[in-house]
Amino acid sequence: MFVKPIKGQSVPDPARGDVLPEKGRNVEASAYWFRRKAAGEIEVIQPKGAKDDRKL
Repeated sequence: MFVKPIKGQSVPDPARGDVLPEKGRNVEASAYWFRRKAAGEIEVIQPKGAKDDRKL
């Protein structure tokens, strides 16, 4: 999944041992990244043309 930090946030990337760049990067989906999203530290970017399967 592709994630970007919310403006002003410095979010560690434990898999790479550095900080998530401002432009974002692909990361492996894990509980860590879902917690960061729930905390409002990152946003998950959908690839262009991707469909949202969660439609009601």
